[in-house]
Amino acid sequence: MAISLNSPLTPDLNKLTNYLSQVNESGWYTNFGPLHQLLTERLEEYLGVENLLLVSNGTLAIQVACKALNINSAITTPFSFVATTSSLLWQGIETAFSDIDAKSYNLCPKTLDKALMQVDHYDGIVATHVYGNPCDVESLAKVAHKYNKKIVYDAAHAFAVNIKNKSVLNFGDASTLSFHATKVFHTVEGGAIVFKHKADYEKAKKLINFGIQAGGKLGEPGINAKLNEYQCAVGLTLLEQIDSVLEHRAYLFELYRNKLKDIVELPKWHMDASVNGAYMPIFIGCEKQQTAVLNALAEHKIQSRRYFTPSLDLAYPQLKSDGCNNSQKLAGGVICLPLHGYMEASDINSVVNVIEMTLKQKNDEKVTTI
Repeated sequence: MAISLNSPLTPDLNKLTNYLSQVNESGWYTNFGPLHQLLTERLEEYLGVENLLLVSNGTLAIQVACKALNINSAITTPFSFVATTSSLLWQGIETAFSDIDAKSYNLCPKTLDKALMQVDHYDGIVATHVYGNPCDVESLAKVAHKYNKKIVYDAAHAFAVNIKNKSVLNFGDASTLSFHATKVFHTVEGGAIVFKHKADYEKAKKLINFGIQAGGKLGEPGINAKLNEYQCAVGLTLLEQIDSVLEHRAYLFELYRNKLKDIVELPKWHMDASVNGAYMPIFIGCEKQQTAVLNALAEHKIQSRRYFTPSLDLAYPQLKSDGCNNSQKLAGGVICLPLHGYMEASDINSVVNVIEMTLKQKNDEKVTTI
């Protein structure tokens, strides 16, 4: 039986139809409608945040956040999904890279400090909570304060993740979420921005509606980045089951890590953070072993993915970088294993058994050769 890498949550059609009927009856399909307001309120309550602004996708979330915070130049991580960097470049933001921590895979505060010490003209820092593993937010906050920089966190993977019972979304000047269908919570396509300050939220709300001010007056040029009512209906439906989904995904994640901790290298998780089971990354540094594992998984109809690759400093070599050796090394060896809400413990056992057997065989071959 095949094991898929991901399997998007399917909304209950009866509940979804109830919400869609409300939309059809009201005739209000977009432009901050009733379901938009309801989803905003429920997400703020569930996540423990304020100033949450729904937008049409996670990429626009980063762009609007930077625009609202007046970030025209930024230093960011090379180890993330391409949208973290490409969204900045598309907006004409001067972008540079700083290397990651080799253990957490997140932007390294010490390396960032050195980079900003040499070139201090950047407006902001854009850091990713990679795989839902929170950055060292306290150390990054100290660096940002030292150089007077704004921080935007790409929290696309970090839905419902807390640090010491406080939402990870409450750190920095803004945090962005993706509600793409592949995420732990989704609206098919969509996203959100959580702002630290109400004034930034109010500015961004105008920006995502073409820059239209109160009374219809035009102000700073904006864009159309609103989330429509049908997508809000999907979000409201899925939010009703999200507790059980996150609990199950976290269980699978911990099961994976317990079984794999003596077999492969694993990223070091933030010691004070909760987990949401967004991804299951492993690291295999030996290229032959990595290839063998990928092939073996495929032969057993188990999907996997080298994610992220390449290191973004190599994808965009024209951008300034002081060297991203950690990112390049990890991008060459990280594999994401199947993890989604419809998997069972038996699936985890199957995946782990294939990896363990394959690596044992390669090690035996090495000993025989010697």
